[in-house]
Amino acid sequence: MNEVIINNNLFNVVTMISEKDIEKGMMNNSFGDDINGMLFVMKPGQHSFWMKNCKTHLDIIFIKDMKVSKIHKDCPPCNKEKCQTYQGEGDLILEINGGDSDKYDIKEGDSVIIKP
Repeated sequence: MNEVIINNNLFNVVTMISEKDIEKGMMNNSFGDDINGMLFVMKPGQHSFWMKNCKTHLDIIFIKDMKVSKIHKDCPPCNKEKCQTYQGEGDLILEINGGDSDKYDIKEGDSVIIKP
């Protein structure tokens, strides 16, 4: 587990590194009492995420050079074969509960700190 800090707000996250874990993401899963985010470690560049078989709305935050580069807010779950995709650029992608980026006033350009 790692800690992600944005605007003095602490998110306890599960870190996804392997292709299998990244592909599964939040499918059929939800955050627990001690976890309020999922951090995906990716190669730098453009990435596309979707909400296939997720249980809850999520904010998807793309991070490039330790700054928020793009936020997709309150993305709804999708149980269809074809789901909307959410794109952005970065080497880290943070998923948090839908609405939390507004709740914690997270904006594009904000600095991000990752602690082990």
